[in-house]
Amino acid sequence: HLPIALWLAVGIAYAGHRWREVAGRMDFIRFSGELFIYYVLIALGGGVLTGFMAMIFQAIGIDIEPFFEQWMPCLVGGAVIIAAWLVEAKQSVIENMAPVLTRLFTPLVTLVLLAFLATVAWTGRGGAIERDALIAFDGLLLLVLGLLLYALSAREADAPVGIFDRLQLVLLVSALVADAVALAAIAGRISEFGLSPNRVAALGVNVLLLVNLGWSTVLHARFVRGRGTFAALEKWQTDYLPAYAAWAAIVVVVFPVVFGYA
Repeated sequence: HLPIALWLAVGIAYAGHRWREVAGRMDFIRFSGELFIYYVLIALGGGVLTGFMAMIFQAIGIDIEPFFEQWMPCLVGGAVIIAAWLVEAKQSVIENMAPVLTRLFTPLVTLVLLAFLATVAWTGRGGAIERDALIAFDGLLLLVLGLLLYALSAREADAPVGIFDRLQLVLLVSALVADAVALAAIAGRISEFGLSPNRVAALGVNVLLLVNLGWSTVLHARFVRGRGTFAALEKWQTDYLPAYAAWAAIVVVVFPVVFGYA
């Protein structure tokens, strides 16, 4: 019964002098329902990020389970506060959930990548990433591109450069370095075990990511420094999408023939 009592206490604080009114109580009920929806979305996104984080750190021999055990209660509580802010700000801030979640998870993914790169530099284990971890790693890099694309779609072209734009630049640089680490690991596996369909496919994807992230970093740096336009960055991202489709088609159609359906 304690959660219910606490929920009612929050409701009284939320409605204030309107608690005795039907409209005030109904506003709190709507607030509770929307908070629950946003909290679930944040939790699902956090679960995906946590899974990526666990796999990439496990690949270099780092057990981060104690970190999750210590900080998970804080993260759970913090998600409630963020979800409550999203509910209250929805009229003036939120147009749809994707750009909002992008702004929420961009700093988190940036911190994960920076922590991973710092750990790799400290331990020197970047070349020992296994196949399953490489798949998770590529998924995280694709998530970075997804965050960038949704941020671009929600940004006004004539808006001034802000701290979020600079944060995105840090995210791109860290993702570019992380992709170079992944390419080094793939090259090491090819050198040791030879070519295979999976290794060549992974090599192609990471080369595509390297080109995309590299030129995106250049264009974004120019934009942040006032020497380039937002339109150029937007055009590059949208024009590059067919490259991924072309590579996927090659893997699906050509690889079975080249590798004898192995």
